[in-house]
Amino acid sequence: MTQPSDEQLQIINAPLSPLSVIACAGSGKTFTAVRRLAHMRQQLGEHRGRIALLSFSNVAVDTFRQEYKKLVQNAPSNAAHNRVEIDTIDSFITGNVLRPHAYRTMGAQQTAFLVMGGEAFLNGFKFQTNTYPREITKMQVGIDRNGIYFFYSEHEKTQKLDTAQATRLVHRLGQIGAYTHNLGRYWCYRTLVEQPIILSALVRRYPHILIDEAQDIGTVHQAIIELLIRAGCQISLIGDPNQGIYEFAGANGVFLTQYGQWKGVSSLQLTKNFRSVPPILDLANSLSNRGDTADRSTPDTIHGAFFIPYRNAERESLITAFQTAVLAADLKLKRSAVLCRARSMADTLAGNEGAPGQGTVKNLAQAAILRDQNQDYLTAFKLVAASIVGLLANPPQGLVSRITQPARYPDDRALRRIIWAFTRNPSSGLPAATLAGDTQWHPLLLERTKVLLARIAQDHGLVSADNLGNKLAKRGLSNIPLITTADLAMKDESPRIRIDTVHQAKGESLDAVLYLTNREHVGALLAGVDTEVGRIGYVAVTRARNLLWLGVPANALKELRPALIARGFQEIDRLSVPVQSS
Repeated sequence: MTQPSDEQLQIINAPLSPLSVIACAGSGKTFTAVRRLAHMRQQLGEHRGRIALLSFSNVAVDTFRQEYKKLVQNAPSNAAHNRVEIDTIDSFITGNVLRPHAYRTMGAQQTAFLVMGGEAFLNGFKFQTNTYPREITKMQVGIDRNGIYFFYSEHEKTQKLDTAQATRLVHRLGQIGAYTHNLGRYWCYRTLVEQPIILSALVRRYPHILIDEAQDIGTVHQAIIELLIRAGCQISLIGDPNQGIYEFAGANGVFLTQYGQWKGVSSLQLTKNFRSVPPILDLANSLSNRGDTADRSTPDTIHGAFFIPYRNAERESLITAFQTAVLAADLKLKRSAVLCRARSMADTLAGNEGAPGQGTVKNLAQAAILRDQNQDYLTAFKLVAASIVGLLANPPQGLVSRITQPARYPDDRALRRIIWAFTRNPSSGLPAATLAGDTQWHPLLLERTKVLLARIAQDHGLVSADNLGNKLAKRGLSNIPLITTADLAMKDESPRIRIDTVHQAKGESLDAVLYLTNREHVGALLAGVDTEVGRIGYVAVTRARNLLWLGVPANALKELRPALIARGFQEIDRLSVPVQSS
């Protein structure tokens, strides 16, 4: 896409006032949003206020930053286009509210800091449930007509907590300045309510805010946004209500849908799909009761939406057949995916069923596996950082966050570099995952971790705990490698298609998608987008550019076949590669 469409131009060049933009999947939101941001900043002229473009994922933010940089790269260096901020919503409230101001509302004597869940002191902050105490990182917060409430999720259901007890625990944690990802939104809301001068200053600094993926706005984010609006901030929302798949947090797309009806808010749409081939878009329109149009024409290669029956024992064969179909359609495996609703199924199919060991050793084993099998150095580094901090006698509050978030905490660069080196190097740091767990990998881990801790103590004055033997015990390890060399060879020689959850693929554009379902998932998909499970199916469908396979349980096929065909799916004979129909 090089030139904006008429619909996109309407949004980009709209007056400097609040907008509600309902955007279909694949409608070029990134292209539109960055140009709207640039035009808004231009309209503000020499006004000192900044315009914020906020989203919900780091991937989206990185894309926005790259696109905006390209867009304004030829503008004069002193131009006002520099007075913009592109970030995640949570990073925005952290930098502008939590870190500088929340400690007063929290009753803390120090700057508020984020806890990730690996900090030893959090053992004293578990909350009670009907079954067993749970980590405070599992506690979530919502707001309804009765006020603030706390809850946790279990087996895809939410369980409310006693508000008084939960509030006492949250405030006890807050008194030392600590908050979790979920509780940060709570403290932001409380801070803006109880320190109105901060709210006023925030609105003066950011008179206009554009929020992407606005269907993901949950109840607490919504409450914060409404505070900003009442204080004078002009908020614009862009998103797709049919992709609201975080219902447990109240993010069901309703706020986005209703916002366009607010007084003073202009309602606009993006209805052209630049991503999917016409047959897949026709299916998406049928599911969502929309009438979006396709920008793409029909290709000569295999394309479209297909369903295929499978039994659980045939899942590997189904994935193999899908990979064959992807290649036959001249598509890229690296840009395709097998998607599941549940993380547990995705991990099982991907071979990520967890590391051996217990406690800190289990986390370090998982880090070694992620590094050596998946080349996922960043996640491995975060696990190692949390593990090493957990081995310190009295680590500073928030040390894990300081190590793992270099952009926010540049002063901790030296410590970060030491832990990165330990994570990356299997020869002198975290041992290779191909070693036998209890007889080879663990002795090296123990020896090298002690060396690392000694260096941290010498260079940074952070002393290790006394009971390292207990914390690094080899319980749960066996005399087999954490991963086999055969696994590595298979990964190197035959690249396997990505297997992930629908939630992780949200916002992506994929050449081909295999959505593995059960009877409930298919039924909800066919019923449309009125339920969260139906919207999850819709998100899976609309990720696909050229090819969509729907894996349907064989024992439900007879019941589901008529509705699948009526919606626009074509049937594939069991585990065969489809031939393009005329």
